[in-house]
This record gives sequence, C-alpha cells and structure tokens, in this order.
Amino acid sequence: MSNLSAEDKAELQLLLKQLLRSINDRIADAESTKCAEEILLHLEETDKNFHNYEFVRYLRQYVEGSLGTVVEEETKSLTRGDGKHGIGTGVDTLIHAVIQSTRDSTEYQQMMQNLKNTMTMVVQSLINKFEEDQMKKEEMLKEKQHGQSNSQLTDNCSDSDSSFNQSYAFIRQEQLQALADKLDSSRPQEMRWEALQALCCVNPADVLSCECWSSLQRNLCTALTDPDLSDDVLQFFAKSFSSSPLNVTREIYTSLAKCVESSFMSQKQSFPSGSATIDVNRPEISRLLKQIRLMNDFQKEVTTIWIRHPEKYMEEVIESTLYLLSFHHKHIPASPATEKVLEPIHLLALLDIKATWFKKWMHGCYSRTVVLRLLEKKYKSVVVAALQQCIHYSESCERSTNETTNPESADQQSIGSVQRGVYSLKELEYAVFVHSLCLLGKLLIYNNGRKLFPIRVSERKDPVGLTDLVVILINIMYQHPKPTHSDTSETDFLSPSCLVMEVLWMICERTECAADCLYPTPVIETLLSPVIALLNGQQTKFKFPAATLTLIADILARVANTDRGLALFLYENNLVVAHSERTFPAHVVVQLTLRLLENKLSTISEFDMSHSLCGAFIFVCRQIYNTCEGLQVLRPYGLHKAIAAAWKRTSSLSERVPTPVPGATSGGATHELQDMEETLLDSLLNFAATPKGLLLLQQTGAIKDCVSYMFSRFTKKLQVSRCEKFGYGVMVTQVAATAPGVAALHGSGFVKAMAVELWSVLECGRDDVGVVHPKPTPMDPIDGSCLKSFLSFVNLLSSSRSVWELLGRQPLANKSEYTLREMPTSIPDLIDRLIAVNSDAKIHSLFHYEQSHTFGLRLLSVLCSNLDSFLLLESQYYICSMLLKSQRENVRQLNTDDGEFIIDNLSVERNHVLVRVSVVGGPSERKLPPRALQEGEDPYPWPMFSSYPLPNCYILNPTKSPQNSPDSEIGTLPPLYEDLKNEENWMEICRRQYSKAMTSKPNMITGKVLADLLEKVVAHLSNSSTECFFPPAQYTAEEKSVTSVVLSSVEQLGINTCLRYGSDLKLLTDNAVNDSTLLMKHIKIFLSTQKVKTASELITQQEGYPGYDWLASTVFLIMAGDMNRSLGLLLNLSSLLTSAFIWPARIEASVHFPVEVAGSGIPPLYWCTAHYVEMLLKAEVPLVHSVFRMSGFTPSQMCLHWLTQCFWNYLDWTEICHYISTCVVMGPDYQVYMCVSIFKHLQPDILQLTQSQELQVFLKEDPIRGFEVGDYLPFMEELERSYRHIVLTDMKTISNSVQ
Repeated sequence: MSNLSAEDKAELQLLLKQLLRSINDRIADAESTKCAEEILLHLEETDKNFHNYEFVRYLRQYVEGSLGTVVEEETKSLTRGDGKHGIGTGVDTLIHAVIQSTRDSTEYQQMMQNLKNTMTMVVQSLINKFEEDQMKKEEMLKEKQHGQSNSQLTDNCSDSDSSFNQSYAFIRQEQLQALADKLDSSRPQEMRWEALQALCCVNPADVLSCECWSSLQRNLCTALTDPDLSDDVLQFFAKSFSSSPLNVTREIYTSLAKCVESSFMSQKQSFPSGSATIDVNRPEISRLLKQIRLMNDFQKEVTTIWIRHPEKYMEEVIESTLYLLSFHHKHIPASPATEKVLEPIHLLALLDIKATWFKKWMHGCYSRTVVLRLLEKKYKSVVVAALQQCIHYSESCERSTNETTNPESADQQSIGSVQRGVYSLKELEYAVFVHSLCLLGKLLIYNNGRKLFPIRVSERKDPVGLTDLVVILINIMYQHPKPTHSDTSETDFLSPSCLVMEVLWMICERTECAADCLYPTPVIETLLSPVIALLNGQQTKFKFPAATLTLIADILARVANTDRGLALFLYENNLVVAHSERTFPAHVVVQLTLRLLENKLSTISEFDMSHSLCGAFIFVCRQIYNTCEGLQVLRPYGLHKAIAAAWKRTSSLSERVPTPVPGATSGGATHELQDMEETLLDSLLNFAATPKGLLLLQQTGAIKDCVSYMFSRFTKKLQVSRCEKFGYGVMVTQVAATAPGVAALHGSGFVKAMAVELWSVLECGRDDVGVVHPKPTPMDPIDGSCLKSFLSFVNLLSSSRSVWELLGRQPLANKSEYTLREMPTSIPDLIDRLIAVNSDAKIHSLFHYEQSHTFGLRLLSVLCSNLDSFLLLESQYYICSMLLKSQRENVRQLNTDDGEFIIDNLSVERNHVLVRVSVVGGPSERKLPPRALQEGEDPYPWPMFSSYPLPNCYILNPTKSPQNSPDSEIGTLPPLYEDLKNEENWMEICRRQYSKAMTSKPNMITGKVLADLLEKVVAHLSNSSTECFFPPAQYTAEEKSVTSVVLSSVEQLGINTCLRYGSDLKLLTDNAVNDSTLLMKHIKIFLSTQKVKTASELITQQEGYPGYDWLASTVFLIMAGDMNRSLGLLLNLSSLLTSAFIWPARIEASVHFPVEVAGSGIPPLYWCTAHYVEMLLKAEVPLVHSVFRMSGFTPSQMCLHWLTQCFWNYLDWTEICHYISTCVVMGPDYQVYMCVSIFKHLQPDILQLTQSQELQVFLKEDPIRGFEVGDYLPFMEELERSYRHIVLTDMKTISNSVQ
C-alpha cells in the first residue's frame, strides 16, 4: 500500500470522501472537534451501515490481503493436537490466541505502518484540495453581484432546507472574534457580506459556544434588517436550528422574534381602505415572510426535543412567540379607521393557516401547561384577538346573508387554490380567522383552556363565555354549509362549515368538554332552532337548508352517542317549541325524522330534501333507539313502522330501475336509491341492539332482510357506523337469542359461514404458511386460533330457543365414510363430526382428532349448561349413552369388567360433561370434577364411570334448613295466620313482614312455611279483581283424559331430572314419580287451552312449548311432591301478572297476547324482563354493562337462560325458593331487580374474566356462588323505589299491541 499509484490514491480519496459525506450529519451535530473525533472512533458501534461503506470494504480487503496467510498459518499451528502449541478445540480460546499471535507478527507491524503513511498522505491531499476549493469559491463569490433579487415564495423554499448536505470547517476563537468585528453595522457592506459567507461555512456549534457570541448575535440581528444580508443570516440561523441543542437555539429564536417585532414596529405596514391587495413579493414583505417561515418551521419541530431540556428554555421560546403575536395590541397606537395595520399573525396565518404549530404545542402536557399559564397571566390578548376575529367574521356573515354573492366564501376558495403572491385584505383576514378558529378550538378541549373564559372583548357589553363562543361558531356553520349536491373541491377543508365541524367534533369526543360547551341549553336551542322552525311550518333563512340540516344532524348524532348527551336528549325538558311549551330534544328530532320519512315538509323543496338529509336524522334517532332507555322514549312514535314503510317504498322503486346496458353510464338517481335503501335497512337492523327493539324489528317483517344485510357487511368486515366501536358482535348475539332471529341468521348463510370458518381453523389451517411458520402445538384444547370461533358459537347457541330452532327434528348424518374434503356446513354437521365421534370413520376423518373432539366436548359442556338445550340433545342424539360408551371403550383391558380407565384429555372432558348433565344442584349441592390434572402421585383423584348410578362424591349433602315449629312459623310471618278482615292492607303487611324476615332470618322461609306462604298469597291475589291480570283459570279435566295424555321425550327426561334433584334434596317420597307425571299432564292440558294457533314457520312454534316446564317442577318440589297443592297453586298463579314472567311455559303463544306477538316466537321474558335488566344495568352497574358490550355477549342472553330454568344449577335450592317467593310476594318487577342484583354480585368476577376472554363460559358453566336473596333485598327495594313506575307499568302492558 506504500507504493500506491496515482489512480489508487484518487480512488482512496474518493472512498474516504464518500464516507465523510455519509456521516456528515453526525459530524455536524458535534459540539466540538473532540466530539467529532469521538464520533468517528465509535462509528462501528453506532452506525448499522458501517460495514456497507465502500471505504470500510476497501480496508477489509486490504487487511485480508496483508494478513490472510499469517492468520491461516497461526490457526493451523494452534489447532494441531500433537504439537507443543496445541490448545484444544475451544473456539474463544483459539480466536484470542490467533489474534494475539497475528498482532505480534512482523507482517502486522509492517501493514500498520504502511496504512498510517498512506492515510496520512490521503488526508493531507484532501485538506489541501479543500483549501483550494474554498479559495476558488471565495473568488467566484467576489465576482458575483452583491444584490440579489427576492425569490417568489414557494412551498419548497424554506431556509431550513439549506441546513443539510453542507461541509463545515473548524475555526478558532480568534477567527470568530474577527468575524464578529467584520459583521458590525459600521463596517462596509462587502466586508459584512464576506463575513457572513465565512460564518455559514463554520460549524454552528462552534459559533454558538464562542466567547464573542453575544456581540455576534447582536450584529446578526442588525444584519437581518439589511435586504442584502437578510437571506444569509437566515441561512445561518436555519443551520443552527437543525444542528444545535435547545439551550443554544432558543437564543437564536428569541433574537429572531425580536427582530421580526422591531421590523413590524419600524415599518408599520398597513392596508389603506381603498387598497385591494398586498403583494408578498415586495422586498420588505418577502423578508418578513421568510423570517416568520423559519420561525414557524422551528415552532413545529422544537416539540420533539424540548422535553429533554429544562423548562425555562421551552418557556423562553413560547413566551417570545406569544409576545410577538400580542405586541401590536400593546405598543402600536390605535390606527385610523381608514386603514388596517399588517400584523405578524397575518403572515403566520398565510404560512400555517390551521395553526399546526399551536396544535403541536398543546398536544403534550409538558408544553401545554406552560402555554396555558402564559396565556392566562400575561398574554390573554392573543386569545382575545382570536375571539374578536371569529366574532367579526360571524357578524360579517350575518350582514352578507341577503347578498347574492358571498365574498368570504370566495376568500376561502382563493386561499387554498393556488400559490400566489398577491392577496386581498379580505383574504388575509379570512386566513387569520381560520388560524384563530383552530387556535380557539384547541383551547376548548382542555380544562385549563376553558378556564380562560369568559373573556371581555371590545364592542360587547357582556363578556363572551364558552356557550357564547360555541353559539357563534354554530351560526358561522349555518351561514356557510357545503351544499349536499355540490362537487367536492380541494379547498373544502378550509370552508367555514368544515372548520367549525372539526372543532365541534373534537368537543364531542371529550366528555367534560362537551358538558361545558355543547350541553348547555342555549347551544342545544341554537342547534335545534331550525328543526323547531320547520316543525312549526316556518321558512328557514338558510341558503342551503338541506346542507345546513345535515350538518346539524351530524353534531346531534355525536352528542346522542354519549351517555351524558343521550340523557340530555331524553330527560332535560329545556326546549321551547311554541307558546312557552317546553319539550325534550329527542321528541323534536324524532318528529322531524317522521316528517322527512313521510315527505311532509312543505317548507323544503324536493330538490333540497335529499335522501342524505333523511338518512342523517334517522342516524340521530338510531343513536337513541339502539339503547334501552332511548327506545323507551321513542317507542310511542312508531318510528320502526315509518322506517319499514319507507324501506318498502324505496325497495319497490329500486326494483323498477331498468337493468344497466353495457357501456351506458348509470344515473345518480339509481345510486341514490340504493344508498337510501341500505340506509333504511341498516337503521331497521339497529333496532336489534335491544331486546324490545328486536321484537319491534320482527313485527315489521324485515328481520330476514336486515340480517342478510348485516351478513353482507360482516363478511366484508365493514364498520357498523362511525359511532360504533365494537362491531356487530352484540347485535348478532342479541338476534341469536330468539327463534326468528336465529332462523334469519341461518337463512342468510351466517351459520354456514361460521361452521366453515371453525372447520378451517380446527382441521385445515393455512397451507401456504406451514413451511415458513409452522403451526405451534396447542397447549390448551381451545387455543388462541380457535377461541374466537368457540365464543361465536357460544353466543349463537346460548339460548335454548336457538338450539331448538337449529337442531329440532335434525338427525345426525352418522355416515359410514367421510371424505377428507367434506366440510360441515350446519350445527348438526358439527355435532356429528366434533361431538358425536362414535365411530372409526369419524375419528379417521379428523386430522387433529384429540384437539377437535375436545373442542366439541367443551362446546357440548356449554350447551348442556342450558337444561332445555340438554334435554333436546339427549332426546334426539342420546348424548349420555354415547359418552358412557366412549368411556367404557377408554380402558386398558376392554374385555374385563373392572378395566382401569385411561386418563387422557378426552376421558377427563367426558367425565366432566357426564357429571354436569347427571347431577342437578347449586354451588353447595353438587361437585363438578375439574378439567385439569393435579400434581402429585394421583393426578386425577375423581372417579370415572361408564354406567349409572354415578359415584356419590359428586352429590353434596344439602344444607339442612332449620325445622320450623308452629310457634316459630307464626313468629316469622304473622299475616299467614290472621283473619283476612282487612284485605286491602293484608298484602302490604305481608310484604313488610316478608322483607323483614328475608333480611333477618331468610332460612326460616323454607319448607312448609314457604309452601303455606305461596299458597296463601297466590290465593289472596287471585281472588282480588284488582290483582287478577288474566281471566281466572276454569280448568276441569277427567281422569281418563289426563291419563291419555302422552308426554314427549323431552318432558319425560325433564321429569326424571326433577325427581333426581328432589331425591338429592330429600324432598320427595317414593310415590313422587306418578304424582310428578300426573301434574305435568294436567298442566299440559291446561296450557293447551291457553295457546293460540299460529301460522309461523318456526319449529319452536309448531310443537308446543320448546322446552320443559321448570317452574311447575319447582312448585312440585316446594310442595314436597303434593300434586293437588301444586296444581292448585299453579292454576291460581296463572291469573296473576307474575305468571307471565316466572312461568315461561304458561305465556308461550298465549291467547292473551295479540296474534302477531303470540306468533313472534319471542317471549316477554326476553323483550320485557331482559330489556329492563339491560336498561337498569347501564344505570346501576355501568362497568358490567360496558364489559358485556365489549365482549360481544349480552346480559339478556344470561337472563333468559337463568330465568327459563328457574336458576336450576345456578343457585342453591333455598335461593331458588326465595326467588319464586320474592317475585310472587313483592311483585313481578322484582324479577328484573333480582337479575340486576346478581350481576352486581358477580361484578368482580365479570371484570376479571373478561380480560382473559372467559366471560361467556364463566357465566354459562359456573354457579352463582355466595349470592343470597336476603342480602340483596334492600338493594332490590331501592331499585323498586326508583324504577317501579317504569318497569311494572310496562309489564302491565304486555297484552297490548306492540307499538
């Protein structure tokens, strides 16, 4: 290398130069020469591209050529096992030994010496060449003219752009002092210019840290006012901003701000009243514009670094900015009325019209705190000026309302259209208005920003508060709406309506901000005053009524989407409609929506009344009626009927549209009709968000179309709406809880898609990623890949009515052969392939037999937690026999009677399911075996079985109730043994005594006391004309006709389940079998006389009640197996309103309901009880309500599950009895309060298990531990005082037609 040719030297120089250029930014950031050296020494550690540089590659090649032979020889020598230098095979030891030997070699010493000499020569050549180039550059610069023309302002002309790709030379302190002296204003112009050119080539860090910086800074600021030197000073400032820390750049920034201030003070640019324009290319204006442009660039970038520095540096930058924006109002005397003074805010608004710099400053709490403190204490005039600008613009809009053209609108079009150099005064004022509006909007969303209000402004007697400001903004929006039929232009984002809407949207998204700014009565009145005017038949003053009303609807929808805003719409009677009559905002909105749907607004022309306007107000109503409390308010208006009628009209019109001809353009009217049809269908679909709303949707006859529409959007993964965060999960679950809903889901292809997706996840997988990303072996039967599908099926099949609708009369395939490509497409198919795996053909058809079968057993376990679902599965598919047979075959020796069970994943799952379906009981009445193995010698101590009876260890001894003597019974409930002389007060006394007994000694109300209590209370109420809701039961049946009644297999299985439970509780005698069967036959005959025949195609409506009568069995057990007392109590109960809710079988397709409701397949337990549970849950236990919404599950699903089977398997027998007695004695609305209390009791578990996505399985499979009715009765009584006037009143209307 020492004998390099000229070409090699040139190449090495080029490579070194390339390396230095690549790391130029790192060297430029160095504060001193020593720092630069440190950067170069540690470059390999800090630069990930180090080994890709050509210079480094050249050096590596040179080292390999010089030392390659030496390294090889040393390696061979050291790895010889027989030599004296052998060191074994340790890799690290070998490497260190080779390195040490190589460094000690002669070749290494010679290479380093040659390398040093060569690089010294190359570096010196580079330095000489640099000095030559510098001298040539100075000579060329001297030849150029000193005057430079001002360049036109463009987007890419920022002075900060010149701060990159520069070469720097290191300089001494003496040289900097000399440059500072040359820059003095007393020096000749040429000398100052040369000094500036030299200064631009020096590292800014060296300049800013020199001892003469104060004098240099003063001279630079003076040079800024010189037209010939200003650009060079800005170039140096820009370099300094990009390469220096904040403690240095803040001095430059504050100096620059002072220079700009002094320029405005000295020049005092103004607009005479007759002047139409101002030319920003004028030298004095262009110079100021460039200076402010540099300041604005720094303002937007400094937020990324100032948190790393002391707060005082940041405060200096912020204060100098605010002072610059406010100085004019303090120091310049009032101008004549004929002229307008140019201010810094005018030029700043031109450069950053939407105040991006202020938004960035307000984003972080670190800087926001300082900004708001300074605005409050010293620079409130900045906020005052912004507020005055908005007021002035609003007033100018009002003055120009009657003009044919709007100059302000033209201003916003010209501001954002093209780059120009000439602006009118109105255009500049509009830019300042936009800047001011964005600044105020950012202030409003923060609490301390709102504390700046109210603000006193000139020409206004009263200070302007938050409400006044929002009203002003809304009025600006009214004057400049974007026409609905106009073309979208690129300047729309600067239109007044868009700007105001952005501010209002930000306010809506923040609860406290919305409460302070949007929810006060004057703001709501301003928003709804045009709506009220239209309802009163008055003409609007808007130029574009439809566009204005659409904007209003957008804001109203966002307000109604929040809990606080919805409460304002529903419950605050603060709107004056006419003649001092006040009403609620929700009523005003729904009335206008109905008129729009019926085309009954004569004050708006057909051209203005577009479909989008109607859709916008329907969307507002949708935010109201997709909540339980909102639907309660809007239901009397029959909005669902109006939307359904409009949808049918629109659908018929769209069907008449001719088929498009190839090549022809389809008209806009066709697309508008299709959009309107989808809007109406989507609006109808959202009624399904609540239980009662789902009934209303079913009554319209559009449920199938709505579900098909939902499925089409679901498959495309489209958002529900701009206000909905959690997708269609809740809506699908709500729909799936009912027979017509799940039938619609099945008909739309939704169920098939779910089945195919599940099979793809379980059995197929993704072949294209199998090699690169092999699928991990699942550690859990339901791992992350299939958990979503599992929970989807749990939601779908949660209701027994859904299971009956999808599985009723559906046999399993049980084929002798299954092809590997055969995929299940229905629920019976999935049961056949995943649950009823009872043949070798089914086993061999599964790629992942154990995992897939375990998945099916887990799903079966959840399904069987619903007793009605289990009875259907057992009656049709003999689930228990199949599981027992599989257990018998899962032993070590098949041919022996006492073969030991093989404990594996499947046998444990089967054992769990068998115990779950074979034993009935609450948390202290049965013991379910765990699914996990235990540590120790006996990993699974729970006995398995393959035939009945099952081991006794799974049946726990029931808690014995205290034996009540007659005296104690009398002391517990005295009204039972008193004469009914004062019948009016007897029930009230009974309720008080019952409440007292339940809260003090709840265990006393069991056994005979409970039976007597129920019998007495039901008899008393059924004999009262005011308490009888249904006609008294007129039932007589001959013994022959009763004995001839044939019970279904489901009913027989239910009786067996009841007898097992009664036997475990020791409540029944040996004759209970006949009595229980006889009771069920009597009830079947009686209920058959109470049902209406429907033409429904639903399976659940064709064969009587879809399930077992759990209440009748509960009463049978309460009466200790006494058939006559049980029948008498049930017949008397049938005339009470309570029976409609605690006795689902009694009210199924009842003759006491309108035909359309009776044939709907939706029980009142769902659309009434569950509806109010969700409504009260949102108000009383909001965390639980929110968790359900996020999980995609619904409280109504669990309420329907619990109440249908009278809490069997969820509560202990004592609490089940207390549930029945509480609803009978205290009133049917206590059923709602009971469910709310249970959710309140389960709140800690619900919140915890939602995070691990176990909420559905926990609620379905686990009993309700620790809940006692007596403990929560005081809470229920509080709920009664707050909500009985709503809940019980609505319960009493269940026999009326659905509105």
